[in-house]
Formats: sequence, structure tokens, C-alpha cells
Amino acid sequence: MNELRLRAVREPDAPPEYKESEPDIKVDGETASDSESRAEAAPLVTSADDTPEVLNRALSNLSSRWKNWWVRGILTLAMIAFFFVIIYLGPMVLMIIVMCVQIKCFHEIITIGYNVYHSYDLPWFRTLSWYFLLCVNYFFYGETVTDYFFTLVQREEPLRILSKYHRFISFTLYLIGFCMFVLSLVKKHYRLQFYMFGWTHVTLLIVVTQSHLIIHNLFEGMIWFIVPISCVICNDIMAYMFGFFFGRTPLIKLSPKKTWEGFIGGFFATVLFGLLLSYVMSGYRCFVCPVEYNNDTNSFTVDCEPSDLFRLHEYNLPEVIQSAIGWKIVRMYPFQIHSIALSTFASLIGPFGGFFASGFKRAFKIKDFANTIPGHGGIMDRFDCQYLMATFVNVYIASFIRGPNPSKLIQQFMTLRPDQQLHIFNTLKSHLTDKEMLIDAPED
Repeated sequence: MNELRLRAVREPDAPPEYKESEPDIKVDGETASDSESRAEAAPLVTSADDTPEVLNRALSNLSSRWKNWWVRGILTLAMIAFFFVIIYLGPMVLMIIVMCVQIKCFHEIITIGYNVYHSYDLPWFRTLSWYFLLCVNYFFYGETVTDYFFTLVQREEPLRILSKYHRFISFTLYLIGFCMFVLSLVKKHYRLQFYMFGWTHVTLLIVVTQSHLIIHNLFEGMIWFIVPISCVICNDIMAYMFGFFFGRTPLIKLSPKKTWEGFIGGFFATVLFGLLLSYVMSGYRCFVCPVEYNNDTNSFTVDCEPSDLFRLHEYNLPEVIQSAIGWKIVRMYPFQIHSIALSTFASLIGPFGGFFASGFKRAFKIKDFANTIPGHGGIMDRFDCQYLMATFVNVYIASFIRGPNPSKLIQQFMTLRPDQQLHIFNTLKSHLTDKEMLIDAPED
């Protein structure tokens, strides 16, 4: 019996079907099966009860079910309050927070991989993992700064040089890490080292790329950052509430506690929440205007003339709805219509990010990614749905919202040589004259 319990917490480093089909090939004096059996000898550490002692004493008379409910509720309110604080501090603080969350999520996933193969003491594994994280962040943040703050970059000579050769520098940094990995390869551990090389790169793809898209959404306007994140948070809370009080029908085997009642209740609550939040935020310029760099004040500003997306319009309701509620016309912001798409995705597709994370944790027989937040697990446990949502929002903006940006065109035009500027001017003048939008001055 003890042997069975020990085997239950061990995690193989390759799928069972792969092991069965692979012969015991001897590599450098050690067979493949010997290598795998050694890998299984390092069990993962599951998260322990990290509830603060104050809450433990206050909730000691409750059952474990209600105790978990109160712990999750109190910590959720604390996180929501912290979210309001960082929103008040502005977009640049939000960007820093996103980077901190990204680093913590990366640390949690890499730590799981390190614990799986800890007994091998793989050389340079952690050093290279963090080095690749640095390289990828340098590339993405450099692209973002060049794209959104072009004028600032062109004005400062060091930034201009870094911007001009940014991709070459990024590629060179990655090549250094790649060569370091090749030089770190050790006999008998080749396959495991390549496993971890792949583990690091998949983690970078999931975490860093998605967080970069979150920052892109933020620069389009804080409303594109706050509404999607809030919809995911709302769906998570309301699905938990509906499931806790009314849940009877299991939804998916990967998450046994998820129920159809919670899934459906969370959907309707999130759509309604998205409409109300969008209506409130669309009336404030600080939320709807993109983040831009002001040359006159040498600072980042969030001020503009709101687009039609954030101006009230009148819409005629369908006759079926008119007969039901008695209204013929409703005044709303066009963004509220887009918020329905965002909240629907957050409710119906977003949870699959959580299911994916649940499958990942089950594969390695752990309850949570970490024990950073009592009752919630690690930071990655709270952001597993957010990353999928960030990708959708970025694609949605590029497909249905974003158009040509005149200010960026002018910024690029001002950096051209005089002869290039004159050529563009003459071409534009000829084009406008042909369209009769510009009349040539009569010759003397």
C-alpha cells in the first residue's frame, strides 16, 4: 500500500505511450528506462494550508466548505481593492504591475519544472531560463516603446540607435543564450535538458507573449484593459457563487467542482456586468483615450477627443423587445455592443484557460501553482483565464476597431529626409487635387 501511495505522487517525464514504444537504448552507459526511473524519484511538493492564523482562529468553528468560502471571499475583496488602487495610479503603474505578474507566473511554472527534475541538478537550467525571460522581454518591450513612443525614441540619440538595431540586438542576445545551452549539455542528461529547454520556451510563449498583448491593449485605452479583466474576474466570482449555492451538475472532469449551474449563471451575470461597467467607463476620457507621449510637456498623457465608439447613440429596439419592455429607442455607447462580445468570450471561452491549467496541474499532481494567495493558490491560478482573454481582445481590436493612426503617420513623416518629405507632399497634393478636395492656385 505504501508503495502505491509513493507511485501516486510521482510524475513521469514523458507520456506513457512514448515510454512503452521506446526500447531501452543504452546511452553513455545508462539506458533510457534507467534515466526515466531516476526522474520519477523526485516527487512534487503540493501546496500546504497557508491561511493566515487570524482567519484560521476566526473561522475555526466553520466546516471546511464554509471556511474556504469565507477565506476566498475575503481575499477576493482584498485583491479587488488592490486592483482599484493600481487603476487610480495610472497606466504606467499598470504596465509595471503586468510585468511583475508576468515574472511571478513565469517563476511558478519554471519552479514546477525544476522540482520535477531537481535530482538531476541540471547545469545552468534556472540561469538560462531567467536569461531567456530577459531576452524576450527586451524584445517585446523594445517593440512596444518604438511603436507607441516613436517621437521620444527619435529625439533621444541613445534610444534612436537602440531602436534602429533593436531586432538585431534581440536576436544576438538570444543566440548567446542558445549557445550557452548547447555548451551546458551533459552526458546522460541530454534528453532531460532538452525537455527543460522546451519547457522554458513554451512557458515564455504562454506567459510573456500574452502579457505583452495585455500591455498593447492598455495603450489602446485603459477601458480595453479594465473591462476584459473585470469581466473575467466577475465571471470567476459569479460562477463560483452560483456553483456554490445551486451547483448540482458537473461540468467537466478536469475541474470536478465546476458545475453547469455556475457556468450558465456566470455567463448571464458577466454579460450584464459588462454592459453596466462599459456604460460607466465610456463617459470618462481618462479611460477611453489611448496613452500617448506629449512632446510639449515631456510626459505621458491620456487626453483626446473621444471617438464615435464612446459617444451616445440612439438605437431602435427590435419589435419583440419593444413589446416586452415598452421601449422603442435606447441610448447607449457603441462600445457597450462590443462589451457583449468581450463578456461572452470571458464567460464561455475564457474558462477553458482555467480548464487547461487544471489539466496541467493534474498532470503533475499538484493542487495549485503556488501558495502565494491563501485560498486561491498562486498568481498563475488567478491569471490562467486572463492570458487567453488578452489574446482575444488584441485580435478583436486589430480586426474590428483599430484603423489608420494619423498621429503615427505624421511622426514617421517628420523623421524622413527633406527630399522624401517633399515627394510625399507632392504625391498627396496631386491625389487631393484629383479628388477635387484641393484647388490649385491660379497662376499670375
